[in-house]
Amino acid sequence: MTRNEVSTDEKYTYRLTGWKYSSVIRLFLFFILMLLFYFSLSGKLVPQTYDIKPDTLSPKIILAPKQIEDSIDTEKAKEEAVAKIQTVYQNVPIKNEQVVGTVFDKLIQNNALSEKMMNFDQKVSLYRVVIPSIMQDYMDQFIADSIKNGQYSEPFLTEMKTKLNEQQYKISEETYFKLPRFSKEDLNAMEQVTKSIVNQLVTDSILDAQTARAKVTELVNSSDLSQPTSREVVQEIARFAITANKFLDTKGTDDARVKARDDTKPIYFNKNDVLVAKNQLITTEIYNRLKSLDLLKSKASYLAQVGLLLLAALFVLILYLFIRQSKLPIRENNSQLLMFVIIFILNIAVMRIIALGESLDYPYIGFIAPVALGSILMMILLDAPLAYISALLFSIAGSIIFNNDQTQMFDFRYGFIGLVVCYASMFALNRASQRLTILRAGIANSVFSVIAIGSLLLLDNHYTLKEMTFALSFAAAGGVLTSVLVIGILPFFETSFGILSPLKLIELSNPNISLLRKLLTETPGTYHHSIMVGNLSEAAAESIGVDGLLCRVGSYYHDIGKTRRPSYFIENQTNMENPHDFIEPSLSKSIIIAHAREGAEMLKEHHIPKPIRDIAEQHHGTTLLKYFYHKAQQKQDESGSGSIDEAEYRYPGPKAQSKEAAIVGIADCVEAAVRSLRNPTMEQIDLMVEKIIKDRLEDGQFNDCDLTLKELDTISKALRQTLLGIFHSRIEYPSDLPKSS
Repeated sequence: MTRNEVSTDEKYTYRLTGWKYSSVIRLFLFFILMLLFYFSLSGKLVPQTYDIKPDTLSPKIILAPKQIEDSIDTEKAKEEAVAKIQTVYQNVPIKNEQVVGTVFDKLIQNNALSEKMMNFDQKVSLYRVVIPSIMQDYMDQFIADSIKNGQYSEPFLTEMKTKLNEQQYKISEETYFKLPRFSKEDLNAMEQVTKSIVNQLVTDSILDAQTARAKVTELVNSSDLSQPTSREVVQEIARFAITANKFLDTKGTDDARVKARDDTKPIYFNKNDVLVAKNQLITTEIYNRLKSLDLLKSKASYLAQVGLLLLAALFVLILYLFIRQSKLPIRENNSQLLMFVIIFILNIAVMRIIALGESLDYPYIGFIAPVALGSILMMILLDAPLAYISALLFSIAGSIIFNNDQTQMFDFRYGFIGLVVCYASMFALNRASQRLTILRAGIANSVFSVIAIGSLLLLDNHYTLKEMTFALSFAAAGGVLTSVLVIGILPFFETSFGILSPLKLIELSNPNISLLRKLLTETPGTYHHSIMVGNLSEAAAESIGVDGLLCRVGSYYHDIGKTRRPSYFIENQTNMENPHDFIEPSLSKSIIIAHAREGAEMLKEHHIPKPIRDIAEQHHGTTLLKYFYHKAQQKQDESGSGSIDEAEYRYPGPKAQSKEAAIVGIADCVEAAVRSLRNPTMEQIDLMVEKIIKDRLEDGQFNDCDLTLKELDTISKALRQTLLGIFHSRIEYPSDLPKSS
């Protein structure tokens, strides 16, 4: 076959696997991811719009695309609530009798002065100034004390002072000429009557002082004062002391109206409510309502679609650049990228389904959404870095999908909760070794979700007991739902994509599996050898950061082919002669070499995943069967038939294609070699490990698996440390060895 000729099998294989590395398929998958973001978020960010004109018939039924507020009817309801609010007044406890007492104290004090000290005209002039100032001083002090105590607001006190000034009573001029003529006894009697009348009138709320002052004459006439002059003066002083005690609170009225407006519950159209029936006339009111709901086509709606497209492209660009700059297998493997896209579709679809249940009665149902579903699947099936970056995008998507606030595009609560549950689940999952670990991650999801939601509700302080109960219940149920979905969906991905998840590997390591039970019962020596190789390979793999669990489980199956002819392998030759001593080296070679190929075939028949089959087939690579090669060469030399081609005594390969397969091969050889030593010393073990790795390196057995010299050195140290622990009780330390004479 020439270089340009390709066999039918090779063409068929390329058609099956070529898509996994096709750049066209890769771009197509990223495009699908962008469409996913666009259409899953469009319902929230870009609602459907209609091309409708006023005074025309609607060509179709227009339904509410989601639960949206009817701004027109809501505004009407708010205006009606404001109109029902009555003007707010406040009663102020003004001590009017104190003003009366101060006035009469001044009169008694000054009337007692002799004519020499203050004559009649001086007293009249004094009263003309002092008496009005008494009221002014009292009100100034009252307002100052009220401001200091914070009992009333300054705007209200200013408005009250203005009202008092407007209604202030002006004592008649002739009264001032009557005041100096009263004796102390007259003034005392007049004071008692005046205080009684004032107290009686100011007990009720007084909005207009003139109304109360009109009743003074009647009360004075019914008093026990007999002198007409005394009655006239008492009337004037009482009218002067009486003030309004009920004042308009403009700010309080405005605040009450604002509160009434704010407390008015919005009027909603529930999702799928009929806004316009088919062939219904589009009146101006209906047109304005559709316009207020942003359901009419406009330049803004087209720009919104462009904006959403850019947002979706930005999300995909973030993922593309992250994957491109990483060293993860998904960077080149479209099979993993396809699984990545399917997980995204699945997670977003579940979130959208949960969002369908949102309503006024259950506003927090979004908290039950299994936002962490995709992150957990990626953590188990792909790589942790992909799960971490995807968690951010799932959280952002959740803040959009579950947002019901028309004034904003994102509801930070759902984004925050989504981020918390994703990272809590991933940290709890860590290295999943059994299905129970997923349930543990779900419980962590629930616990952290409840804590986060509880903190937000307490900070908001605008929640009812019903809302809090529903929110926390949904949060607790969300974690359980997440773990149930992961456990149910995980086998689908493992089967469809041939994924060897840690959970699957743990299941395959169960000794009750038919192949391992066959290995134990028919080849106990090989079984023990495989267990030892598993311990060595896992330690070596973890030392360089590759999959130690895969190495361990692969080691359990790597020699399964020996069950076909167990007695031809030395570890199973207990109390029996070696059958190779009685057959030709070429036959022995064929039997030994066949165990790798036959093992891979047996694993395939039992549907064991390909990575483990590869380890069984590749763990010997193309190494040389030195013992049988030299034995055959020796026979040839004795017969004089010439030399033997070394290639005939090499395993057919392929060489190890992965680091895990190479490590299992090294551990297999090391375990067999060290076990052959009767009393191994530390030095012997070190030399044996170094020699095996060096021989394989020089033989080119690591050319296809990208193991570096530094990694080989690390593997060597890990193997020596593990062997030291395994053979500790049998090692003779150099200081304990007998000295040579």
